[in-house]
Amino acid sequence: MWSCGFSLPAEPGERRRQQGMEAIVAVYSDWGIGSDGTQPIVISEDRKRFAALTRGAAVIYGRRTMDDFPSGAPLEGRVNILISRNGETPGATVVRSPEEAVEEAEKYERCFAVGGASIYMALFPHLTRIYVTKIDAAPHSDAFFPNLDSLPEWKC
Repeated sequence: MWSCGFSLPAEPGERRRQQGMEAIVAVYSDWGIGSDGTQPIVISEDRKRFAALTRGAAVIYGRRTMDDFPSGAPLEGRVNILISRNGETPGATVVRSPEEAVEEAEKYERCFAVGGASIYMALFPHLTRIYVTKIDAAPHSDAFFPNLDSLPEWKC
């Protein structure tokens, strides 16, 4: 297992939020992130890193990701932004689209995309930093994160 913070340098004259939107993700050696709505391999060190980095920040995620949280509910100690078309959720601000999530995220100094795959893909153009934990295994995955090793603009 290794961890790295990939950064996307700002273009000259580009205006971004002070901190930019970030993401945090655990990937397998093939950049898979899960199967059937869950992570096949969970490493406690990675969970601790996730908690330390996101505590006090806003987090954006989809309904299936929330269902896979250990509590199955919004995360404590964070501002929860849930992208869902399925009504209200106590403890979370529910938005109906990634675009609404980006607007909501602008209210907070620090915001992380935390999954799942469709949320990461929709928010990818808004990301300026991605914290990656790469797990040296390749269990069956049906959800993937973009392979940052093959994107030269993203630097570890």
